[in-house]
Amino acid sequence: MPSLSSSLPSQPTPFAPLAVSGAGSSRKPLRVALIATPDSSQRERLGRCLRSLRWQVLEAHSGADAWAASQASVQLEALVIDPWLPDLEVSEFLADFQRDYPQVALMFTDGTAIKNSPRSSYHQEILYALRTSQQVDSAAWNVAPTVDESLNPARIELPRRIAASAAVPMENPGAGGKLKGELMESEAGGEALKPSTSRQYDPARAPSRLESIPELVGTCEVMLEVSRRIRLVAARTTPVLIEGPTGSGKEIVAEALHRLSNRARKPLVAINCAAIPEALLEAELFGHTRGAFTGAVHGRTGRIESADGGTLFLDEIGEMPLALQSKLLRFVESGELQRVGDNETVKVDVRILAATHQPLAEHARAGNFRSDLYYRLAVFLIRTPALSEHLEDLPQLVEHFLVKMGRSAPVKRLGAGVMSRLLAHSWPGNVRELEHVLERAAILANEEPELTEKEIDFGGLLDD
Repeated sequence: MPSLSSSLPSQPTPFAPLAVSGAGSSRKPLRVALIATPDSSQRERLGRCLRSLRWQVLEAHSGADAWAASQASVQLEALVIDPWLPDLEVSEFLADFQRDYPQVALMFTDGTAIKNSPRSSYHQEILYALRTSQQVDSAAWNVAPTVDESLNPARIELPRRIAASAAVPMENPGAGGKLKGELMESEAGGEALKPSTSRQYDPARAPSRLESIPELVGTCEVMLEVSRRIRLVAARTTPVLIEGPTGSGKEIVAEALHRLSNRARKPLVAINCAAIPEALLEAELFGHTRGAFTGAVHGRTGRIESADGGTLFLDEIGEMPLALQSKLLRFVESGELQRVGDNETVKVDVRILAATHQPLAEHARAGNFRSDLYYRLAVFLIRTPALSEHLEDLPQLVEHFLVKMGRSAPVKRLGAGVMSRLLAHSWPGNVRELEHVLERAAILANEEPELTEKEIDFGGLLDD
């Protein structure tokens, strides 16, 4: 098979348009391509290159968006799709897409053709655009971070831009092949692009996109283990117990589990069992009829029933009263609930996620939490680590929060010595405390573009 370079101009200039026979001098797009990937930077790079080749480009960050875009376009020529989408199983999506759009050429974002896909007459242009976008991305691999350059390299060793790891070539389970050379045959009989040789990264430390979860900032081992467990269990209906200290991101894990599940289009209903008085918690969870108790002027649907078809997130489950735990256990076992003041039962289909900062297994052994309910909820365990357990991720987290705050104000940068002071703190409040410390510092800095040590205030007794 001829190599990609043999069919393209030697040493192509990034985004230089290729000559298209019969195109004349028209500047109108000749064909339409849809790029479906949650990686916004990849959509931007590939889209820019395809537009330079006079393609009209549609973009989608999820399977649902891809469906909407394809239905809106009557001249779709090609779909370039990520091997992973946040809301749909890619293999199922492609099967349905090929049934409804058999004429559209399909290709993964690593350049691998998809089985049973028709070959576009502009196949080489798409490969050229993919290759060029890889080369452009490699230049961003060594961009310096916006954090303190005085950081001790002996303590923190991270790639210069962890965010660029989303474009690291990987084994493609959907296409059945690995990137091995300039071009290779996949099991589907297609071709795959060679990764850019100018990229400098350590494969042992650059996480696979199939390992990391976008919402979880951090690339050290304990964080990748959280991401791995989320991916393993997200598509199932298995109950999950999320354990971890306060402020370590248990809610984010629950949101990721719901987003990656087959229930993502249905509601995620959360309730904090510690924030609602014991006398009202039962009615809040199970609902009540009119006149069920004093003040119940109207009937009300409970949180469990409102999550029907979706996910129920019970935060701080360890705070639930023992008397209410028995009623919750019955629902977990049967899927049926009874509203307060009602004699009828209601069948509800929900996936249950629970979270706690307490050692729930110890409480169950001591009789402070029902052991039978514990075993029903803890079918699969995910533990969110304290920030002190993954301080290597602190520079990434700092950059993430500075950029987040920059959505409504100019982005701040860290002054000399600030990172060292942040690293020396014990972080009893974990990632949530870090976000609040940076927000406090940004307020104290006012209009100044740089955060200095004097703005870093850990808050009274917690200050080291």
